[in-house]
Amino acid sequence: MDSAQFSHFLHGDRIAFSDPKSTAREYAKALDSTDTLARFRDEFCIPSKKELKEPHPEGRAVELQNDPSDPCVYLCGNSLGLQPKRTRALMNEELSIWATRGVTGHFNHPQSNPWVSAAEAVSVSMAKVVGALPSEVAVMGSLTENIHLLLASFYKPVVGGRTKIIIEGKAFPSDHYAVESQIQLHGLDPQKELVCIQPRLGRFTLDTAQILRTLDEHKDSAALLFLSGVQYYTGQAFDVKRITEYAQSKGITVGWDFAHAAGNIPLELHEWGVDFAAWCTYKYLSSGPGGMAGIFVHDKHNAEKRHRLAGWWGHNPDTRFKMDNTFVPTSGAAGYMVSNPSIMSLTALRASLSVYTETSMTALRTKSVHLTGYLEHLLYSAFPKSKNPPFQIITPGDPQQRGAQLSLLFREGLMLPVFARLEEEGIVVDERKPDVIRVAPLPMYNTFEECWIFVDALTRAIKEAEKEGPSEEERRIELEAREKGPSSP
Repeated sequence: MDSAQFSHFLHGDRIAFSDPKSTAREYAKALDSTDTLARFRDEFCIPSKKELKEPHPEGRAVELQNDPSDPCVYLCGNSLGLQPKRTRALMNEELSIWATRGVTGHFNHPQSNPWVSAAEAVSVSMAKVVGALPSEVAVMGSLTENIHLLLASFYKPVVGGRTKIIIEGKAFPSDHYAVESQIQLHGLDPQKELVCIQPRLGRFTLDTAQILRTLDEHKDSAALLFLSGVQYYTGQAFDVKRITEYAQSKGITVGWDFAHAAGNIPLELHEWGVDFAAWCTYKYLSSGPGGMAGIFVHDKHNAEKRHRLAGWWGHNPDTRFKMDNTFVPTSGAAGYMVSNPSIMSLTALRASLSVYTETSMTALRTKSVHLTGYLEHLLYSAFPKSKNPPFQIITPGDPQQRGAQLSLLFREGLMLPVFARLEEEGIVVDERKPDVIRVAPLPMYNTFEECWIFVDALTRAIKEAEKEGPSEEERRIELEAREKGPSSP
């Protein structure tokens, strides 16, 4: 799919569709007919509306239906990606090997995939996704665990010198907790050492210029900058290359959380000189709930004798089993591994990456820009600007400053009843109490027609909700959510 196949033009920062029929369902179907990535949709299990609503039977295996005539509209891959069909077969294979070979599967594997080195092969595939050398990537652990391991190595405050960590004020809570606790681990006060960049009054996102000014302000006291590649709440994509270069020019070490960026936007971590990064894989990379995460450590740090929290799987594999209690770290990111990886979790990630490596991030990004642009076009067409709109899109309009997600901030009292009605129609999106719905059409398996179906259902849901008003229970839930702040499961 390339730009020439679309009847659109760039209007300011936004993709505008010039064809007067562009809001018709047949137009969406025509766009799908030109999609060169359409075949990948068949690689994933799309839940049917019936499967979403029916309770699963207890005590026995769930029968897969995946009724192709009644699929749900799944626009929630930014929270949990759909299951690749290859996952079940590969996991069953590993279960069979465990059953028939026991511990010998670590070295004697019928598919030439011994468990003892399984993570290395997956890291090679992962490196392609994030634009890194294979030696710079390791698949291991979970996101927050990996953030702690990396911060323990890269955050080295010097009292009287560089002690501060700069993060975004609306960082995902887990990131905030991790950074704050690392500051406390060094006996320092987060109230003094944690710099949170807040959006300007009336804004939801951070300007690059604002981030650079903060770096200038703390250029002599900041030890570390730690931001997210794509902001989980607004969907804003940061200028990783420019921010990294600028921070490092001030002597500040730079780390990134790419939980919402890996598999979503193109990354060139080696070329951009990022010091370190961590990400999960269960969102855009469909590795399964709580799936194995990944880390990046730039090769420029290999020559340093940098302290780390060591574990035996980070030990040189050539001497790992000598058990002499003298830690010799593996070169590169693999030296940060602590424990042997879960083969089941690793296999699910391997299954997913086997699908993703059949295309490229360039191809996925091209379709993603058009999908999200078309969704935005439909939303603005269905809800023209007015004095009291039902929602506003708080994600940047510039395709270069966002990934696959649009965040809709609803008028007070409207989000919960609208969300409930969308659920009833088999449309899966993500709600963040009290007032935001996040919508994410993923290029690997979502379609232009699904964007149309969503906007059509949203239009009806809003009309019904505005007519009926929120229930007392919905008012109570919203009030509690407003008092607590945005929910972040």
